[in-house]
Amino acid sequence: MPRSITSAFDEREDFEAALRAGCRGLVVTGRGQFRAQLTLVTLHRLRLSAVEELLSRIAFVSVPAGMLIATFLIGDGACPVRGGVRARRGEILILPPGERLHVQTDGRHRWGSIWIPVEDLVEYGGALTGTAFTVPPVVRRWYPPASAGRHLRSLHAAVVRMVARRPGLIVDARAAHGLEQQLIHALVECLSAGSGDQSTPIERQHQDIMVRFERLIQAQPDRDLSTAEICAALDVSERLLRRVCAQHLGMGPIAYDHLRRMSLVRRTLRRSDGGEASVCAVALRYGFRTLGRFTVNYRAVFGESPHTTLRRAQDRSMIGS
Repeated sequence: MPRSITSAFDEREDFEAALRAGCRGLVVTGRGQFRAQLTLVTLHRLRLSAVEELLSRIAFVSVPAGMLIATFLIGDGACPVRGGVRARRGEILILPPGERLHVQTDGRHRWGSIWIPVEDLVEYGGALTGTAFTVPPVVRRWYPPASAGRHLRSLHAAVVRMVARRPGLIVDARAAHGLEQQLIHALVECLSAGSGDQSTPIERQHQDIMVRFERLIQAQPDRDLSTAEICAALDVSERLLRRVCAQHLGMGPIAYDHLRRMSLVRRTLRRSDGGEASVCAVALRYGFRTLGRFTVNYRAVFGESPHTTLRRAQDRSMIGS
């Protein structure tokens, strides 16, 4: 059944959970109060999202099997780095099933996406174009004709505005079906014209290194891995690892892993139910051995001490019990 929801977030962990279908990790790199707004619209075949974020961050994106995601910038704001390549205005990033990459943003960022099952896109594409319609096997940066791109973005924006003004309207099955047909037609029009840049072999090699790096550190959240250990596990030189991380993450591998594990500490502290959790025990669980240094770094990243985070969580637990 068609449905929609608009949510505002002031915590990274809650925002990451809302993006869980395609996001397998979110590390905030900007300083200040986290703020984000997410609108999700589910039609019959399509799913649309519109997002506004205020702080810089790095997301590890993983596309579900059988699904294609088309994503594009909305309005102004900084252009993100996606898979090590800076986005250009007007482009549509095409992410095929199983694709995995890091997306780095710098400050305020607005973006939209359209999710569609590959089988439906191929079927509609063939019917609308009269020829065999295929989906690229790897990530493509697509540059549709300006008019086609504007049409797709305007339809996407119209749906988001409609949801914001009259949330119940999207439940109407006929209205939802009509919107969906227009969006699919516009997407096929964009993908059947224009031109695209396919990832080069070097870009694919670097992206593979980053995927394996992410898999390595996510599998060992309790370890403070050294650069030498990471290089040995990935079978790459330190020079190459640092260069690829700088391209994809805007920072070195140790700094990224440090922020990622610190975010795990914060998530655990925020979920405390008032039991025996302690800052020291949680910090040790995620590889932080020196509590004093950890507390200073935690305050610099999140604007409060870890003890304050834990105390607020326990206060909420007591109120709710």
